[in-house]
Amino acid sequence: MANELPSGAGDVAEDYPEIWDAYSRLGRACAEAGPLDERDRRLVKLAMAIALGSEGATHSHVRRALDEGFTGDEIRQVALLGVPTLGFPSSVAALTWVEDILEEEDDEDDVEEDVDDD
Repeated sequence: MANELPSGAGDVAEDYPEIWDAYSRLGRACAEAGPLDERDRRLVKLAMAIALGSEGATHSHVRRALDEGFTGDEIRQVALLGVPTLGFPSSVAALTWVEDILEEEDDEDDVEEDVDDD
């Protein structure tokens, strides 16, 4: 799932591949410019999506965090850390976005378990 792009980004990548390639190179250069490891970078990117107030980006980063082995509790804490800085309403909104994906993942796991039981 981590290699799948959200629909808007996927559309840009398909319609404007040269722009997407340049954007991807910039992202890699930023990731390699300092000492943070991939796990730390994932948390920072999730926190930035939350701080920006972007539901779609938060959903995307939660999915990627789950794919990379983060627990629901670790992801929820990122949203909760925003309370003193972003405010209670913004952090509660972020928690609902996190829960959207955690519930979606739980539903998928339930379907897989039902199939395995047959």
